[in-house]
Amino acid sequence: MADNKTKEIWLTAAQCARRIGLTVRALRIYEAAGLLSPRRTDKNWRLYGAQDLARLTEILTLKRLGMTLEQISRLLRGQSTDLERVLSVQARALQEQLSRVQHSLTLVDSLRTKLAAGDILSTEDLLMLAKDTSMTDTSPNAIAWRRYEQMRPRTERQIDPLLYADYAGHYLLGTVAFTIRHGDSRLYARVTGQAELEIFPEDVDRFFYKAVPAQIVFTRDADGKVTALTLHQDGHEQVALRVGEDVVSALEQTLADRIKEKRPVPKSRLLVEDLVRQHQRGEPDYAKMSPPLAAIAREQAEAIRGELQRLGPTTDIAFRGVTDEGWDVYDVSFENGRQEWSFSLAADGRFNGIFIRRLT
Repeated sequence: MADNKTKEIWLTAAQCARRIGLTVRALRIYEAAGLLSPRRTDKNWRLYGAQDLARLTEILTLKRLGMTLEQISRLLRGQSTDLERVLSVQARALQEQLSRVQHSLTLVDSLRTKLAAGDILSTEDLLMLAKDTSMTDTSPNAIAWRRYEQMRPRTERQIDPLLYADYAGHYLLGTVAFTIRHGDSRLYARVTGQAELEIFPEDVDRFFYKAVPAQIVFTRDADGKVTALTLHQDGHEQVALRVGEDVVSALEQTLADRIKEKRPVPKSRLLVEDLVRQHQRGEPDYAKMSPPLAAIAREQAEAIRGELQRLGPTTDIAFRGVTDEGWDVYDVSFENGRQEWSFSLAADGRFNGIFIRRLT
């Protein structure tokens, strides 16, 4: 019977450094920080195997995303390397970077074409170029490493159950609210229009979901009273201030009425028409999106545009109703098929959710 086991290859410090493009000194620094523990020979030579290389990949990925060595040490302390998580975060960071570069190249090419034709760039053209230049960031992205930190495994620990009463209440996050409830020494969180989920303590005032890679951190004032919570998800941090039950009840009643009456938000149809046109041109207006949504939209812009090019010109847009979460839903018909487009708005009028799926 054939032996399918692969013999592990061990590299000396010099070989490892040369193949990865590091210095031996860098390897020693990572070891001193407790990030690497290479095998030692009888003569005390360091040898690096597959697990060490996996950890090095993780360290270098986080360094590329802008984290300091101290931050990396805190993040990885006691955690085994998860290459799938490393590759996932690295892929998303590169996709965001590629999307921004492609958008900038398209803009620059269009302006160069205009100049070549003998036209003068308008004030609007120059403002658009300046805005794009200020927003185009191809350097390591803080959003990416925050997303990485939010995705890491969490360990549940026991805290004083009496603290749970401090957290119970209502917190407003734009057009939705968090309702925190406690019972039987457990804590639960419900977002407007969504199912209630249990959250688990990681430390005093710090909780995490097991159902999704997200965390909730409660904030106290100088008197120790909980006044807000921060949602950590998708590389972003969103603060929800504590409000009275009447505020949340009014919000949920308004939503219930909209759902029952199938009443869209003001100018809803114009918003979705403009949204479709922007994506058909390959020029989504990210300034009209919340930062978390804009980050995701940049990753998906090229794929959406490619699908819309296949579907052809728009022929009809029909309102269908309002979801339990308060999203307006439309059937959008094209020459070669149909899609469902739905969206939600933040309190400031920007999009904070856009969902597209193929119907035919």
